[in-house]
Amino acid sequence: MAEQLWQQYRQTRDVALRNRLVLTYVPLVKHIVYKKIRELPPSCEVDDLISCGIETLIGAIDRYDPEKGASLEAYLWTRIHGAVLDELRRRDWAPRSLRRLERDLLDAQETFTGAHGRAPTRSELADMMNMKPAELRDKEYEIRRSNLTSLSSLAVTDGESEVELIETIEADDLHADPEHRAAREEASAKFRRAFERLSPREREVAVLLYVRNLTLREIGEVLEVSESRVSQIHSQLKQRIRERLAHDRGLFGEVA
Repeated sequence: MAEQLWQQYRQTRDVALRNRLVLTYVPLVKHIVYKKIRELPPSCEVDDLISCGIETLIGAIDRYDPEKGASLEAYLWTRIHGAVLDELRRRDWAPRSLRRLERDLLDAQETFTGAHGRAPTRSELADMMNMKPAELRDKEYEIRRSNLTSLSSLAVTDGESEVELIETIEADDLHADPEHRAAREEASAKFRRAFERLSPREREVAVLLYVRNLTLREIGEVLEVSESRVSQIHSQLKQRIRERLAHDRGLFGEVA
């Protein structure tokens, strides 16, 4: 299906077809980014990587050449994966040698634990790394110093349950209250359902406006319609959302 859509785009260069392809492969971008989530520097926002992946996706759709043998999805995966890795390296200020040492330390700890059923002592780990204990301590300090921690980083991971560091900090903020959080989740679910009931064109305008942050004029150029038509569609979708959430104004007022 996507291959056929790309063939149509190749023949017509219809921007609307390209945008459909982009929306089709946005889940691929997110899959690649979330597969790399464990390797993200704490200072790196996932949304930034997704934006980088989507930009690469748009360019890759234009550059894809089926005569080189790769399928469309395989080509896009390679380009997006490479761009995400490059962005990770660009954002990580620690030297590669330190990151390599960090991986080697983790590998040594896992190897020892697998062989002996327990974690290695400091002396044993230093021996495995051909270091003196004092040298190992200094290297570990360098690694810790390079890993500046954001409040969005994971503090606890237990199976499928993940807790961000910010959730472990006690606060009087209303947003930290479990009941308020449940209300926010309910409001989000209701909004998603209302959004899904919009027409495809209305959803497309909403994504371009609120996700990709395009102006009404730019959206008009993408969709090949006038700016006033985009404004009309925008007004319609806002009205439809308001009508479908009219009975939940109290709920949205509580979590606003």
